[in-house]
Amino acid sequence: SQLVESGGGLVQTGESLRLSCAASEFILDYNAIGWFRQAPGKEREGVLCISPDGATTNYVDSEKGRFTISKDNAKNTVYLQIDRLKPEDTGVYYCAAQYLYCSRRSRDFTSWGQGTQVTVSS
Repeated sequence: SQLVESGGGLVQTGESLRLSCAASEFILDYNAIGWFRQAPGKEREGVLCISPDGATTNYVDSEKGRFTISKDNAKNTVYLQIDRLKPEDTGVYYCAAQYLYCSRRSRDFTSWGQGTQVTVSS
């Protein structure tokens, strides 16, 4: 797979997690990487995206400040830092790649990882 997520787990409310998306070589040079999540029984939603040049796009305005996206090109990895976790953050978190820029439509992302489960207990 071109994208592999890791870092999920069971955490308590208020804790933090850093999710990782390991990409195949050269993916980050030409692709934007978006983080998406899908809560149980809900549709998948975008969280944050980072373009090849490092520009970021926030898909969930209400969560500004709790989610941070970053990348390390040398490690071919994109990170999603989630702070002050809430039970409603529970779900499967996916990273996905789209050529060149961060679209606001998830269907434009052509390559997806298998996801990593995040469970937040109250």
